[in-house]
Amino acid sequence: MRIRPALAASFTAVLALLATSGAPAAATPGPAVCAERAVEVAAAASSAAPDVVLISVTNQGHRPCAVDRIPTVNFGDLDGAALPVPETSSAPYRLAAGGSAYAAVRTLDPASTELRLVDAVTVAGHPAHRGRTFEAASLAAPDGIRVWEPVTTWWHPTRAGADAVLARHTG
Repeated sequence: MRIRPALAASFTAVLALLATSGAPAAATPGPAVCAERAVEVAAAASSAAPDVVLISVTNQGHRPCAVDRIPTVNFGDLDGAALPVPETSSAPYRLAAGGSAYAAVRTLDPASTELRLVDAVTVAGHPAHRGRTFEAASLAAPDGIRVWEPVTTWWHPTRAGADAVLARHTG
């Protein structure tokens, strides 16, 4: 698996650049990064597709905040994170107070002849967050989560939007 290097640093740099860009006072850089304690992360196995995990992030706070537009999804003790489809770089994704976003993760490339089994997947809304770990059994994979060349969609306002993007990009 490939690693997305320095996402947290680049996300913070973008926010800092926006804050110091000399933009007119009326222009605002957007909401601050969500505090990890204000974000609820959920994950569930897809009933429609094997090796797909459906994830969501919800802002439990009373103010808008931002997560990264790419969910951070790590697998057990494997090195690296799921890569975004389509390819993109880190950027803020705004969550309204009480708002949710959805993504779909394909854990195993259907054309793969190799795989690894892991006992858990960890999902975070921002690369600086520790995230929440979901055991394989809770994702309908009692023998382990099958992983090879995993990909994730960006966050979307609806689960259907995330599913559609995953279907288009992973065929």
